[in-house]
Amino acid sequence: MKLSFLGGAGEVTGSQHLLETDQCRVLFDCGLYQGDEAEMDARNSRFRCRPGKLDAVILSHAHIDHCGNLPGLVGAGYQGPIYCTPPTADIAAIMLRDSARIQEEDARYVSRKRRGDVGVGGKGADSRPLYTEDDAWRAIREFEPVDFHEWFDVAAGVRARFLHAGHVLGAAITELEVQDGGELRRLVFSGDLGRRNQPLLEDPELIERCDVLICESTYGDRIHPETSDVKAELGRVICETAARGGRVIIPAFSLGRTQMLVYLLNELRNSESMCRVPVFIDSPLATRLTEVHRAHTDDMDADVQRALKSDDDIFDFPGLTYVRSQDESVALNRMDGPRVVISAGGMCENGRVVHHLKHAVTDDRNTVLIIGFQAAHTLGRRIVERRPELRILGRTLPLRARVEVLNGLSAHADAEDFAWWFGALQKSGGVGRVFLVHGEAKAAQALAKIAEDAADEGVTIPQLGEAFEL
Repeated sequence: MKLSFLGGAGEVTGSQHLLETDQCRVLFDCGLYQGDEAEMDARNSRFRCRPGKLDAVILSHAHIDHCGNLPGLVGAGYQGPIYCTPPTADIAAIMLRDSARIQEEDARYVSRKRRGDVGVGGKGADSRPLYTEDDAWRAIREFEPVDFHEWFDVAAGVRARFLHAGHVLGAAITELEVQDGGELRRLVFSGDLGRRNQPLLEDPELIERCDVLICESTYGDRIHPETSDVKAELGRVICETAARGGRVIIPAFSLGRTQMLVYLLNELRNSESMCRVPVFIDSPLATRLTEVHRAHTDDMDADVQRALKSDDDIFDFPGLTYVRSQDESVALNRMDGPRVVISAGGMCENGRVVHHLKHAVTDDRNTVLIIGFQAAHTLGRRIVERRPELRILGRTLPLRARVEVLNGLSAHADAEDFAWWFGALQKSGGVGRVFLVHGEAKAAQALAKIAEDAADEGVTIPQLGEAFEL
C-alpha cells in the first residue's frame, strides 16, 4: 500500500491524497489550490495522480479547497465514481457551478483587459478558465451519494463507510478496509474535523483502532471560544448597535457560517433574547445553500430535531429576508434605521459585502462584526486591526464604525477537540501510523504532540509530493 500527498500537505488548501494498492488507485479529495496567483494556474491545471488511471474518488466535503478541482480531474481523463454523502453531493453541485461561473467571468475580464492593453484592434491572448460550467456538470454527474454508516464497495479490494465529521453539513470521516498483499488493513481519512457541541451539526464521531490515519491539522495549535458565549455576544452587539440607530454588517462565508448565524439568530428570537431588528441575508449562493440545509435536517444534531418539533423552519423567522436581486442589495444601503446585513464573502475581499462595508465604515453608529479568521493582506484583516483608513472599491475611507470580533464559530476542531478525539482513539487500541495534513507547520507540529501517544509508529507531517510505502 502506498500513500502520496499531492495537495494539502504542508499547507491549508488543495486537499488531494492518493491511495494505491496492488489492485486499485483511489483519490481522497480533489481541491483547488488557493494562494499565490503565480502558482495557482500551474498547480490547478496539472495532476500528478494520473486521472485516467484512477478507480475512484472519495470526497470528504464540499468546501472548494476539497472539491473544487473535480471538474478539472474529469476533464483530464478521470472516468469513475465520486463517492460522498447525499448532503455533500447537493452542496458540491452548487459550489462547483458557482466556482465555474466565477472562473469564466474572471477569464472574460482578463481577456478584455489584455486586448485593451495592446490597443484597439490588437491581439492580446485570451484568458481561459480552469474549467467551465459544462465541465462542472460533467463532474457532478459522477457523484455517487452514500448515506452515513452504510458500507459500500469503493474499488477492487476496498470498501468504506462515512462517519460524521461535524465540520459542515455532509462532511465525513472515511473509514476504509483495504485488502493489500493478502492483508486487511484499516485506513481512516478524517477530511476536516469539526468541533463538539457545535450548532446544527453532529459531533465528530470517534474511530476505533486503525492501521493508518490521515488527519487534518488546521487548528491543532489553538483553542476556540465557546459557541454558547458567541450567541449571547451576537445578541449584545446587534442590540447595542440598534440602540445607536446603526446597522451591523457581518461578512460571512456562504457555506456553513451563514446557516449557523441564522440558526443562532432564530434561537435568540424564539427565546425573546434579542431586540427586533430586520435581518437581511445578502448572498444568492448562501440562499441556495440554505435550501440544501432545509432538505437535510435529518442529518443534523439532536438540538435541531427538538427545535423542529415546535419550529418548522429553523432558517427563517419574522423580520428575516433573503435578498435575491442586485437591485434589492443596492437598496439596503438606502434604507433608514437599524438593520443587520449578513453577506458574502467571509474575508471582505469580494462579493456584495464589500459594497455594504463601503457604505457603513464611515459612520460611528454602525458595527462591523467579524466572525471568522481573516487572512493576512485582506480587507477583513485590516478591519480586525482597526486601521484608521481602509481602501475599499478604489476609495480611501476612514474607519469610524465599531469593530467587534467573535471567534467562537469556527467549523474546525481545535486542540481540545483533537485531544478528546485522539484520546478516545488511544483507548480503543490506537493507530499504527498517523499522517498530518491540511495545516501550516506550527499547527501540525502542535497536533503531532497531541497525537503521538496514540500512534505506534509515530506521527509524520508529509510535504507536498511526498510518497510513503506502507
